[in-house]
Amino acid sequence: MVRGKTEMKRIENATSRQVTFSKRRNGLLKKAFELSVLCDAEVALIIFSPRGKLYEFSNFSMNKTIDRYQNRTKDLMSSNNTAVEDLQLEKELDSFTITKKLEHLEVSKRKLLGGGLDSCSIDELQQLERQLERSLSKIRSRKYQILKEEIMKLKEEEKLLLEENAALQVRRKSSKKRETKQRSESKEQDIMDVETELFIGLPERRTTTNGFL
Repeated sequence: MVRGKTEMKRIENATSRQVTFSKRRNGLLKKAFELSVLCDAEVALIIFSPRGKLYEFSNFSMNKTIDRYQNRTKDLMSSNNTAVEDLQLEKELDSFTITKKLEHLEVSKRKLLGGGLDSCSIDELQQLERQLERSLSKIRSRKYQILKEEIMKLKEEEKLLLEENAALQVRRKSSKKRETKQRSESKEQDIMDVETELFIGLPERRTTTNGFL
């Protein structure tokens, strides 16, 4: 039969709890023995029953194994403490380095602005002068670049305005031609109307000296 999975909680029945302890204890001691034989490992196992009875297994020497464990634990703790101290020291050094860099930058900034120059040597003043010249050169270069871009932009706008103006001139000329043509056609129509009026109706009779045509 397949054994069901044991629920991991305290066994309330005292008899069942004692039976389970005995079985599991024996199994654990057997596993410790097998591990020491099969793998040539130094094994030390200590078990206290609920009533305080001691059960132990050691394939070497319980006391020596415990001493070895304690020494190893101290070494690990010391190593961890050293690592923590080294990390803390590294952080402190980084913080100190950053603080020094900020102080140096502040001093350099004041000197570039013309402050704190009384304590500067000739070499330091020359170095500041070179830094200012480089900065001024970069500023001028950037200024010329911006002016160049602005000029190009204005030229593009001028080109667009000229094209729009040319298009307006073309439309204006076309409009004038249409107006002139319309006026010309209107005059011709007026002349035709006048001529039509002159020739419409019976011809007028002329009188001669005899009173007849």
